[in-house]
Amino acid sequence: MDDLKKKTILSTLSLFFQSGYSAVLGFAANLVLTILLSPQIFGIYFTVLSIIAILNYFSDIGLAASLIQKKEIENKEVATVFTVQQILVLTVVVIGFFASPFIVAFYKLPIEGKFLYQALLFSFFLSSLKTIPSIFLERKIKFQKIVIVQVVENTVFYLSVIFLALMGWGLNSFAVAVILRSLIGVILIYRISFWRPKIGIDVIALKKLLSFGVPFQMSSFLALVKDDLLTLYLGKVLGFQALGYIGWAKKWAESPIRIIMDSLSRVLFPLFSRFQKETERLSRLIEKIIYYQSALIIPTTLGLALIMGKMVQLIPRYSKWESALPIFYLFCLSSLFSSYSTPFMNLLNGIGKVKISFYFMVGWTVATWILTPILTKFFGVFGFPVTLVILSSSFLLVQQQTKKFIPFSFIKNVIPFLFSGLLMAIVVFVCTKFFATNLFFLLIPIPGGIMTYYLSLYLIFKINLIEEVKLLFK
Repeated sequence: MDDLKKKTILSTLSLFFQSGYSAVLGFAANLVLTILLSPQIFGIYFTVLSIIAILNYFSDIGLAASLIQKKEIENKEVATVFTVQQILVLTVVVIGFFASPFIVAFYKLPIEGKFLYQALLFSFFLSSLKTIPSIFLERKIKFQKIVIVQVVENTVFYLSVIFLALMGWGLNSFAVAVILRSLIGVILIYRISFWRPKIGIDVIALKKLLSFGVPFQMSSFLALVKDDLLTLYLGKVLGFQALGYIGWAKKWAESPIRIIMDSLSRVLFPLFSRFQKETERLSRLIEKIIYYQSALIIPTTLGLALIMGKMVQLIPRYSKWESALPIFYLFCLSSLFSSYSTPFMNLLNGIGKVKISFYFMVGWTVATWILTPILTKFFGVFGFPVTLVILSSSFLLVQQQTKKFIPFSFIKNVIPFLFSGLLMAIVVFVCTKFFATNLFFLLIPIPGGIMTYYLSLYLIFKINLIEEVKLLFK
């Protein structure tokens, strides 16, 4: 158990480091790229990325998740997963390649957009080769080794795209960068977790894997329909510039949950799967997750929302994103709410209740596609973010459903951080209002907010964050 705890903490911290490192690197890249490139180019990039995300979901039928969730796996199961996945991937890549003229004509993409689309198709094939080595590492909860690959990939991608954008390559910067990232990633993952590819399909093993994999993948597919397919719809209805604003706002607003919750989720699913029959242990674990999640996400989301307006005003040539600020604030609220659905969905999947999480995804998908077109018609670019705010508030239903299987307390693990976060927000708001007159003085609200948050937790709720971190490592 102690060894598992060490692996879990090391894996989680490694993923946090990777997310934080990528966020810092991404922040620098975003500053450069959003200064050099137009909102329209960003709109094209997000559109093409969504097309590839759609193709990606047809390359897997939940088999990788089935291998992670199983207690023990056999070589024939691994070979079956690899073979079936490669058949699906190659089929999708070929169809996607021949569909290039249709995609270009439908979205009126420039020639650079076509190159980006085909580069992402090639990248998609290379990424599929990393699946089995990654599964072996995830089953052993050795995410720190996966992180090494991701850090190198992100470094190559962001530095390449920055350099090429500075050289005037425009949209082609993304095309070259994604190919370089994928090639290096495949080589490195096989160096770290070598596996000799084996071809073969065991029908009995495939049926067992599909019994869990299909509902799991259907949930993922519905997430695709709810998010990426909707991005394509918005790009067509609102245009690339409006989609560029939405993409910019969503990317920034969701950065705290991308750093924190994406890292946690990677570890939570295999961890919950390990303890799927131990109700008491799962109860303690989910409460700890809510506790630490609240401690991190609430202040970071509030702080980001409060300083973004000043950043747009003070960073040179960044004022072109000012029109996206109201959209950004709505996405901040929806991302905060939706972050509390993530651990419960992982818990339901980990204990084998994958059909329940699937039903939630069905509801969210149907509601998204009903509300977004209606609200977009009345509110234009604000229709989609308002829809997300409405739907993300349903996290309360998710946690109530989870309580039927695993008892836990939610409110007591959120209230201290919500109250202290609001106090911090007042201090940050006052500081940005009166002191942040240039980029240097914009740094003043940050330490002031951190100190307010820490002291209010300590003085009012007797929570010492420093001691909490020490306790976590004991």
